[in-house]
Amino acid sequence: MPIEYKNVYWLWLSLAVIVLDQVTKQLVASGMQVYEVIPLLPFLNLTRMHNTGAAFSILSGASPLFFVALGLIVSIGVLVWLRMNRTGERLVAIGLVCIQGGALGNVIDRATRGYVVDFIDFHVAGWHWPAFNVADSAIVIGAGLLMLDMVLQHKHQEAD
Repeated sequence: MPIEYKNVYWLWLSLAVIVLDQVTKQLVASGMQVYEVIPLLPFLNLTRMHNTGAAFSILSGASPLFFVALGLIVSIGVLVWLRMNRTGERLVAIGLVCIQGGALGNVIDRATRGYVVDFIDFHVAGWHWPAFNVADSAIVIGAGLLMLDMVLQHKHQEAD
């Protein structure tokens, strides 16, 4: 059975992630000062942060161009993987475009600002998870969907 290459249909979701990410970052950047905190719930604040590094501010001294190049490489890799993915494997396709949308959302920040705007601040008993944004959320959701697909595939193979 030949592989069909119709997964490009899901690229609209990548675009939706990018738009939602950029709109929310612009709202935060235009309406809040850096480090300003707006409490929303007992465990959730809006807190404007500037992240010059990767996840958890790793490599914060690296050039924004390094992260732009890395994000573009990831995006190209996702497009190749998406094209090679079988049409019926929706979890993989959705996971990939979520990762791509998140990566490109953060690439846009790094290319235009030199840093990524983070603003979602979860905390419990004085302990704060590192601030993140919509793009970061999409990347985590996408990775989770890929892992879920792997687990489901493994269980399906065991049942055969």
